[in-house]
Parts: sequence; structure tokens; C-alpha cells
Amino acid sequence: MTTDTPARLLQLLSLLQTPREWPGGELSDRLGVSRRTIRRDIDRLRELGYPVQATKGADGGYRLVAGKAMPPLVLDDEEAVAIAVGLRAGAGHAVEGVEEASVRALAKLEQVLPSRLRRRVSTLQTATTALTSGDGPSIAPETLTVMASTVAGRERLRFAYRAGDGTRSRRVVEPYRLVSTGRRWYLVAYDLDRADWRTFRVDRLSEPFATGARFAPRELPTGNAAEFLRQSMRRQQDTYEFVVTFAEPVEVVAPRVPGWMGAPEALDGGGCLLRGTVGDSPEWLALRLATLGFEFRVREPEELVRYVRELGARLGRAAQGPAGPRPHP
Repeated sequence: MTTDTPARLLQLLSLLQTPREWPGGELSDRLGVSRRTIRRDIDRLRELGYPVQATKGADGGYRLVAGKAMPPLVLDDEEAVAIAVGLRAGAGHAVEGVEEASVRALAKLEQVLPSRLRRRVSTLQTATTALTSGDGPSIAPETLTVMASTVAGRERLRFAYRAGDGTRSRRVVEPYRLVSTGRRWYLVAYDLDRADWRTFRVDRLSEPFATGARFAPRELPTGNAAEFLRQSMRRQQDTYEFVVTFAEPVEVVAPRVPGWMGAPEALDGGGCLLRGTVGDSPEWLALRLATLGFEFRVREPEELVRYVRELGARLGRAAQGPAGPRPHP
């Protein structure tokens, strides 16, 4: 029997958050209290903002329904561990669609997890290996959660950084946003030593440390972190535009196309067109297009057309059987 009212309310809330209707008698038996007490506890939850719906009948039933605002969520140990492990796995591989919001959720969850549950999450993460189809490097979830916490708390961040040419440095920044491209995570921040805005590839960042020093947010030049990253990438590397058409309709193709490639557009008469700007090699783009699983035709650039033609011929020869010895000149 649960005699402590707050503890009983939490236990009742945990049961109601299971997607089913609970008869009053079953709740009474579960919590070891009278049905009258259950009714009073339901009223208390409603006063706290939880939309509990009651049904009439011999036994009466209760269920939690969607409300206008989300009140605090109560999780048992197993649920908390499952959610934390799932968020860590997704965030660590920069899965398409897993944006900054999921990393912030992971940061909040791990902040309130008891130490015993944090150990369980770490143990499960260490003991398992995910088979992913992501093209980007894996990121330690701890790195993302530290940065997400400093972004949310407007707290200066210190870290070690390795540039593309191998140069190593120590940075102190005012973090603005984390941006996921589907392949990689980037940090947009104001670099205090260089007195300017910078973008950092998170997979090249190590030893992130929240300094505890708060700062007043600055105004980003573009006003949008994703656009700032896009402009920064254009300045840092040579890019080229590509145009590809598909015979399948846009609603079929669009879900398979990662956001960094662009958004397919419907064509008159059927099919769709994909136009984008990338900095990756034509060889890599050709392979990535082939993995979408659709017939496609490259319209431009000519270099991509040529490589796709060569790749197709090479794969066609590979399908004919094992390659023989290379002829001597």
C-alpha cells in the first residue's frame, strides 16, 4: 500500500501514461487504496494540468489524453534507460532528421538521470555496436550533450580542435547552435580569440568543457545558423551544381533523399527533378545517388555524367563473373 501521497501520485501518473484505459478497480488494487482515493488523486492530477479522461460504467475507467501543453513526463527505470540509449545512438551517428532538438532532449534527460541509471546507459552503449548506413563519422554522445547544454544555457565552451590541414588549437567560444547536415554535426559559435563567427566540425572537436561563464547572446550575421553554415562551407571549398531526374513521382523519391542533397521538384508529365549544390567529389555523389534505390539520369555536370557512365560499365562487367588476370602490356 502506498501511503505517501506524492509518491502515489507519481505511481498513478506512470500507470496512466501507458496508452490504455485503466479501470478504477484495477488502479485501486495496484496502489492499495480505495476507489474514492483514486478519484481524489485523479482530481489532483487534473489540477496539475494532466488531461485525464474518465469513462462511465460499472467500474469506470481512466486514461491520459493529449492536451494543449505537455506536463512533466514520468518514466520508470527501464523506460528512461531505453530512451537515453536510443537518443545516444541516433545522435552519435548524425542520423538524417535527428536535429538539435533531440540532442537537447538527451542533455536534459541525462542531467536528471540517477547515477545508477547513467551507469546502465553507458554500459549498454559500450557493449553494443550499431550497424548504420550513415555516411558521416560517429560522434560521442557526451560531446553533443555537453555542447547542447552550453547552447541552451548560454555558457562559454572550451575545447581542442583539429583543422582540416591537421593544425591543432585550443578554442574558447560562445556557442550559438548545433547544426546537423545528415552526414555531420557542426557547431556555429563566436570565437573569442579570433573575435569572429566560426563553424566547427564536431568530429574534429575533443575535450569539450563547459566553463560556467555566462554570456549575452550576439546577433548572428545571417540570423540563421543553417544558412550561416551553408555560406561558410561555400567559402571553404569548391562546390558544383548538379541536376538529376527520376522517373518516380516526387512523393516517392523525396523521403529517400537526404536534406543536404536538396528537395526534389515535381515535373510536368510525371517524374521529378533534383537540383543541388555540393562540395563532395563527383565519384562520391554518384555512389550516393545509386544508393537511393531509383532509376535516375544525370543532366549535369558533365563530369558527373562521365563518372556515372564509367561506374555503370564497371558494375556491368562485375556482374558477368570474376575478373580474369590483368593482361600484360
